[in-house]
Amino acid sequence: MAIVPLDLAPGAGLQHGVMDNTNVDRETLRELADEGNETALDRLADLADAAGDLAELSDLLDEGSRHAGLLLTPRAAAAGDLREPQRISDAGYEEAGTELDRLLQAPG
Repeated sequence: MAIVPLDLAPGAGLQHGVMDNTNVDRETLRELADEGNETALDRLADLADAAGDLAELSDLLDEGSRHAGLLLTPRAAAAGDLREPQRISDAGYEEAGTELDRLLQAPG
């Protein structure tokens, strides 16, 4: 387990009330997510999205992260992928089904 120095100054590590990416310990987020913390799971999805790691986003979706579905859906739609929105919808992010319907009804 890594030891991370703690800055106790008011607002340390915060930017507009959100932790700065450099202060996030992915291992701790993973542990929290594994214990059922949905916010930690969402934060892992945000980090995977920022890194362009579609495999991790897909894994997070499989773990039940609706936020990962939110992040994956526009990528699939932009790529014109018809199967991925269906998979995302089946995994619980229903809005992906709406996006799939839009793609299926598009002319051409």
